[in-house]
Amino acid sequence: MASSKEYLIYILDLLREVDGISHKNMMGEFLLYKDGVLFGGVYDDRFLVKKTPSLACLAMREELPYDGAKPMLVVETDDAEEVKDVVLKVCFDLNNKK
Repeated sequence: MASSKEYLIYILDLLREVDGISHKNMMGEFLLYKDGVLFGGVYDDRFLVKKTPSLACLAMREELPYDGAKPMLVVETDDAEEVKDVVLKVCFDLNNKK
């Protein structure tokens, strides 16, 4: 099942406080980037982010974005500040990965 443009707009609205957000359409789903770094996406109308060490302390559920993919974490809040915190933590880890 492909993600709806309406759900993407909803997620982008949640991300309005995060600078440098962009997205790309990929086979009916949407990849999400911050300053060119892929941190997550919208898959089957679910907002998923990469699993990184900084998110280990948060109680986030794992799901597969699609068959054969690595597990990602589901963002299940509609609080823009919480979403910003999650995205910044993921991107911090991804930018500092060696």
